[in-house]
Amino acid sequence: RDETSASESAWFETGLMERGEWVAQWIGSSRMGGPREGSPCPYLRKIFVLPKPVKSARLYVTALGLYEFQINGQRVGDAVFRPGWTDYAQRVQYDVQDVTGLLRPGENAVGAILGDGWYCGHVAHLDRQFYGDRPKLFAQIMVDFVDGTAATIATDASWKTSTGPILESDLIMGERYDARLEMPSWCEAGGNRDALVASGGARRRGAFSRAADREELHFDDVAWTSVEVFPDAGAALVARVGPPVRRVKELPAKLLASPSAVAHAPARKPAFSAFGESKPAVATVAEAAPTDASARIWMFDLGQNMVGRARLRVVGKRGATLQIRHGEMLDASGGLYTANLRLARATDHYTLRGGDEETWEPRFTFHGFRYVEVSTPDEVEVNSVTGVVLHSDTPFTGEFECSDPLVNRLQQNIQWSQRGNFLEVPADCPQRDERLGWTGDAQVFVRTAAFNADVASFFTKWQRDLADAQTADGGLPPLAPHPKIFPHDGGPAWSDALLVCPWTIHLCYGDTRMLAEHYASFQRFMDFVATTCREFIRSFDGYTGWRGFGDWLALDGGADLLGRTPKDLIGTAFYAHSARLMARIARVLGKSDDAARYDDLFSKIREAFQQSFVSPAGVVSSETQTAYVLALHFELVPENLRAAAAAALVADLRARGNHLSTGFVGSPYLPHVLTRTGHVEVAYDLLLQKSWPSWLYAVTQGATTIWERWDGWTSDRGFQDAAMNSFNHYAYGAVGEWLFSTVAGIDADPDEPGWKHIIIRPQPGGGLTHARAAYESIAGKVESAWRIEGARFELRISIPANTHATVFVPAKNPQSVAGAAEDGVKFLRMENGCAVFAVASGRYQFTAE
Repeated sequence: RDETSASESAWFETGLMERGEWVAQWIGSSRMGGPREGSPCPYLRKIFVLPKPVKSARLYVTALGLYEFQINGQRVGDAVFRPGWTDYAQRVQYDVQDVTGLLRPGENAVGAILGDGWYCGHVAHLDRQFYGDRPKLFAQIMVDFVDGTAATIATDASWKTSTGPILESDLIMGERYDARLEMPSWCEAGGNRDALVASGGARRRGAFSRAADREELHFDDVAWTSVEVFPDAGAALVARVGPPVRRVKELPAKLLASPSAVAHAPARKPAFSAFGESKPAVATVAEAAPTDASARIWMFDLGQNMVGRARLRVVGKRGATLQIRHGEMLDASGGLYTANLRLARATDHYTLRGGDEETWEPRFTFHGFRYVEVSTPDEVEVNSVTGVVLHSDTPFTGEFECSDPLVNRLQQNIQWSQRGNFLEVPADCPQRDERLGWTGDAQVFVRTAAFNADVASFFTKWQRDLADAQTADGGLPPLAPHPKIFPHDGGPAWSDALLVCPWTIHLCYGDTRMLAEHYASFQRFMDFVATTCREFIRSFDGYTGWRGFGDWLALDGGADLLGRTPKDLIGTAFYAHSARLMARIARVLGKSDDAARYDDLFSKIREAFQQSFVSPAGVVSSETQTAYVLALHFELVPENLRAAAAAALVADLRARGNHLSTGFVGSPYLPHVLTRTGHVEVAYDLLLQKSWPSWLYAVTQGATTIWERWDGWTSDRGFQDAAMNSFNHYAYGAVGEWLFSTVAGIDADPDEPGWKHIIIRPQPGGGLTHARAAYESIAGKVESAWRIEGARFELRISIPANTHATVFVPAKNPQSVAGAAEDGVKFLRMENGCAVFAVASGRYQFTAE
């Protein structure tokens, strides 16, 4: 071959393909805490010698709980909360790191700090130790030497353990840290005497001793004990497929007022939990309030409701302890509002080592908050507070802005709620004693999520959580991972996430692997749903199983949080939707017989729906907004009655003064249904409505994230029921899909997934004078920007290479469209007041009257 044209060689390596390649053992401490009390975080270490130069080295590591790994005093990697949350009885993720540069010939030190995490800390309102009693480490370093030989250093009985400054770590309750107990150089083969002396390190945790034959100082772990070795429980060890959680942003806080001594109310009765009465043995939020009436209170505002933790810079007396509480809102007196946290303390404590300024950030916890309240003794000064934003590393891909600043803030709020709740799993909320992967919330939001960020691997991982949660009979709980809080059937609109989410990921990324991997799971689910039906009516009246959450938090006059839309109507509508998705999935995978069978099933369900819920005049049973929305969106209304049903929906909206009454189930589809039935102006009236219930109401009240409830706070009634009132809950943010696809006009074609064929169809309205969206698709950047000046409409678009698009330009006729004669543009037809063009990749500008 021609050597001058040869490219550089490429290479790849695999993970550990067989369980037999693992020689590590599960190790940990004898300390374990109890159902309601944690224990100090274990520190584990080992000293070993490498006799010769290292060519390469890989660390394979995981934990039951959370881990932070160090080699020779250097932290390995920048991710947090590793290895993440799975159903630990079935599947544990491991990480692989190149650690070649951290090792050296001669003596080396490796170590890890373990946190409770989801494994043995609190999960939702449950007691600790749901999955296991204590955190455990499982790791091995595989070393290849320059001379071709190899060695493996693995976790086993030779490791030693002790405790350090982290006295408590819990994702929901918070972290307690005593800087006086720090152990400088605890994971180094050598050490620094000055650092030890400055820290006041005690012999029981470790000290430095001088080696007999040389001058180096070594960390002395003589007081450390041998680790316990635990049997392998048999869970599958799998390489991580989803993105890790990382620090992605920092927000400086503003001090709201000078610190002052305040009196504090006595502890209150625990708030009612949605899962049942609170357990009085668990510390309540109010009990976390300062008990010292002389404590100085520093209140900081980050200006943004966020998820992560607070980093403090403080100066004070040795042994002084700070209490750091977190909240999303302030109450009427300007104090921290924490009633909506329910049993979550969301409180950290830091004890100073004393001396120079100290900087501290928790390690194994996170909170949802905008405000930080720091209680200090007189001898402590808080120099600054910084919010450290954490979420799964899903790069943001979508931009949207328009001429209305409130709508722009709404889009920002949607993105911030996605940031905060896409932390390892698509959780419902980040602040109270819940933080669970609710399936219903995820399925209504997944399309919006895919516009905002690259969520392909995030949902790939979560789909495996769904599969792990699925029961033998095919039922799917409403949560994944599933901590056995609810029955095994999540019910309509919740369990259907099993199909909705992977289909959406296929649409956006063009990847069929998730569909193929989980196809058998889909089939089991459809077989299970059939058992919940009578004559194709799902969740029928009289069904003895779980009939679902209804239209959760609807404001349509229902007697409870489930709304007034009949559960059998919701159930049957989603049964039809899932049947249609199954037909599409089967067709994509080349399973034509299955596709035909599910097409037939859809037809039968639609017929049953029409007979049960649609009158000959087009009236849909219960006449709620959600009933009409589902019937129209899933194409269950006969074609000749669609206009009548849409008119009834519009009449209800107008009668309510252009206010919606939909809950979690109906709201995502409402603007789409109005647009597709010729009522786009009504959709804009809803979008731009400023009084509640509406999307913009919370924005007018200063919200910086999406609220769980339309009326989370109102000027006349104050806060909604504290038992269910999150101020960071992305479900109602599903309107973001409509902002991209209709206001800006960017959408994908389900017949050519992965953005091979792009639909550009902006539909201006509501008095907006311009809008722009850009989306970094898997095929490249897609842009659509339009502007109205007088009677002139201008549209600029960008279509990435190797794709094509269909563009809808509002115009009287094709001859009135400037730009229509450009190369790569072909006129197709006139449709609903638009000139429709086929365009090749490139940049284009169209102008029309």
